[in-house]
Amino acid sequence: MIKKILKNLDYKLIIIVLMLATIGCVALYSAASGDIHGSEFSKQLIWIGLGFAIMLITSMINYELYQRYWMILYAVSIILLIGVLFMPPINGATSWYNLEFMAFQPSELAKICVILSLAAVITKIKVNDENGINRIKNLLIIFILVMVPVLLIVMQPDYGTAMTFIVFTLVMLFISNIDKKYIIVTALATVVILPLLYMFVLPQHAKDRIQVYLDPSIDPLGKGYNIIQSKIAIGSGQLTGMGIGEGNQTQLGYLYPKTTDFIFAVIGEEMGFIVAGLVIILSMWLLLRCIYISKTAKNNFGSQVAIGIMAMFMFYIIENIGMTMGLLPITGVPLPFVSYGGSSMICNMIAIGILLNISAQREKIVLLG
Repeated sequence: MIKKILKNLDYKLIIIVLMLATIGCVALYSAASGDIHGSEFSKQLIWIGLGFAIMLITSMINYELYQRYWMILYAVSIILLIGVLFMPPINGATSWYNLEFMAFQPSELAKICVILSLAAVITKIKVNDENGINRIKNLLIIFILVMVPVLLIVMQPDYGTAMTFIVFTLVMLFISNIDKKYIIVTALATVVILPLLYMFVLPQHAKDRIQVYLDPSIDPLGKGYNIIQSKIAIGSGQLTGMGIGEGNQTQLGYLYPKTTDFIFAVIGEEMGFIVAGLVIILSMWLLLRCIYISKTAKNNFGSQVAIGIMAMFMFYIIENIGMTMGLLPITGVPLPFVSYGGSSMICNMIAIGILLNISAQREKIVLLG
């Protein structure tokens, strides 16, 4: 069984991930001023190695087991999200368990658990009634399932990650043939609710980010500083970049945090448009592989899981690259497989492992057919 799965692994997907991780490591090496023993660079190598091993192990686990045990996965993720609220804040947010060897962010694991849970619930609904996804009772169940972790993450606060849950939920519902009237009602409700949220719910620092996004020049040395420096860095790289370790904004400390939120700006400045464009192409290829796996999965559960993971990656890719270019507000989300971070790297590798298992089982059926 294991030999067959290894034989049928989606090696294109693995190559994409390794190429993105390699570019990320080069950027981290540069950000560490060429110190091969730099803390973040050396740790990232460990996270990639550990994540790759976990990815291979996960690829051997029959993804249909998650459908059977989704309640346990969901419960564990909620318990972890509640527990982290009692941890000491780091950079003003209670988003991490500060372990001795790493800072673990439970919201990263919760994304995968909720995707698996949503896929299981949607699949069960559609098995019992093909049009059941459009029943108010079922939509309410899905709403509660998603909003519990979202509210816990907002309490940390971490609005970027909370938005990820909303995005992959909407995408998963969309491919489940949800009635267009619900889409229209949701769109209209969003238009009405967003201004109210902005005025009465969003904290001042979140409002400041939106205002600075619209016009960074209103506070060029304060809240608009990061966006301005990021745009300068990307523009300075031109076609081939200023060279590894030679970027002005990167090496002089004008980019912050340059290893996580603004890693794409480091790539743009020091490696230029060619490598930055390659990152975008690889990221789009990653999304296309996810869509392909979703379309060819042997059952609806696998299809839902794959499209949910695709939507998760899509939001992070668009938001991270968009915010470094000043096209989207800064939310602090990482660039998958490129930004520094143990929790995000390992959890993203778990997601890839699940995709590999879904794809391998599809390939096996095709071969036997």
